Amino acid sequence: MASGLGNYVINEIIDHIFLTADYVSETNLFVALLTSTPDAADAGSSLPGEVSGGSYARVTCDTWDVAASQATENSQTVTFAQATAVWGTVTHFAVMTGITTGDMIGWGVLDSPRTISTGDTASFATGDLDVTISGTA
Repeated sequence: MASGLGNYVINEIIDHIFLTADYVSETNLFVALLTSTPDAADAGSSLPGEVSGGSYARVTCDTWDVAASQATENSQTVTFAQATAVWGTVTHFAVMTGITTGDMIGWGVLDSPRTISTGDTASFATGDLDVTISGTA
């Protein structure tokens, strides 16, 4: 599964490691559903490809596993409201700092894209959302 971090959090980590600023963890994190691949620079309420309308809203997900092997995953079920309109084919997710705005912490590709139709409820079981970071040589 491909995934990555947003520029916002990469800069925060670099500043923290090199002692130019402390990184303060977010109070809440929110999962967003996307119909296209995000870019590391994406942020805010204009997140390209984010689902909209039909009772869609980002969902709080504040519990993630302690990182191991350069990866983490959700440690709680993430369930969205029932769709009251077609949301389209969801291919990616993003972890955001705000319910409607904010910065992108990270993102991932769904193993299987899912078409969300009227009446469907999108949900991810514990461990389904993986964010992996790998260094380069």
